[in-house]
Amino acid sequence: MTLDDLRVFIAVCEAGNLSAVARSLSCTQSAVSQHVRRLERETGIALIERRPRGVVPTAAGRTLYQAALGGIASLDAALRGLGELRDGHGGTVKITTGGVTVRHFMADAITAFRRRHPRVTLEFHSAHSARRCIDLLRGGQVDLAWITLGRPLPGVQLRAVIDLPWVLVVHASDPLAAREAILPADLAAIRYIAQPDNSASRQRLEDDCARHGMTFPAPVGVADWDTAVLLAELDIGHAVLPALPRLLDAPGSPARAIPIPFLTPITVGWATRQWHTLSPLATEFADLVTAELEGGPAPAALSGGRPYAGANGDHPYHLP
Repeated sequence: MTLDDLRVFIAVCEAGNLSAVARSLSCTQSAVSQHVRRLERETGIALIERRPRGVVPTAAGRTLYQAALGGIASLDAALRGLGELRDGHGGTVKITTGGVTVRHFMADAITAFRRRHPRVTLEFHSAHSARRCIDLLRGGQVDLAWITLGRPLPGVQLRAVIDLPWVLVVHASDPLAAREAILPADLAAIRYIAQPDNSASRQRLEDDCARHGMTFPAPVGVADWDTAVLLAELDIGHAVLPALPRLLDAPGSPARAIPIPFLTPITVGWATRQWHTLSPLATEFADLVTAELEGGPAPAALSGGRPYAGANGDHPYHLP
């Protein structure tokens, strides 16, 4: 068997579709099948089961998938480290997250990390959804993903960092600004500034509201977190948002944030392919972010948060 065989097999297990893997690799479906058959000849056992709507790994296939995933991730990290040593670089840590989340969750950790490692590059790949973040992670294009956490993901390890309750952001002159808490009936009549359709936090919010028997009115606008705050400051509408660490940190902001206690907080944190295969630099950056958000000390080696067992514009920008 070859490394290419294993890489293709991992892709087949994750996509569940031979033709989809062929398209992503710019090859034929027959070529993808040949990689899988070569592994099956080598191991002497069936590794995938063909079904009407695609393929799934057999029990043996799942065993090989887990072993190959860790091995390939370790090898990729080692090869990248060797390349950085060869080229004289201090190293690179690659992170993917939503376009506005770096300011809210990572600003202090970035400053601390830069002081410790001035020659290391932090490379951020902005993605428009948690799904895209996970695609970049699984594809080996990044080391870490910062996402809203949901159900367990095959081939990905999750680590919860902070729970965020929901708040309603309104202009200070709005009648709701004087409330101590927001009730379900209040949300039914707001001028709703929605988050983008593919946002995991919007889906979580609207699902939670549906469980309480309520729906939002038609949105007056769709915006990311920071733009939603700006629109609320301009009294354009009302934004239902997670209580982000830097939600209203602009001096003199005319907006107010009122708790919505009946909604279930969302959990955000880290995702990676295998924690034990991360480079020491990537692990240290993840630990720094965790420590800053949890309000604890930031030594060189931290626990990195708590394990989690819960339910195109991707252009990188650099902090060299």
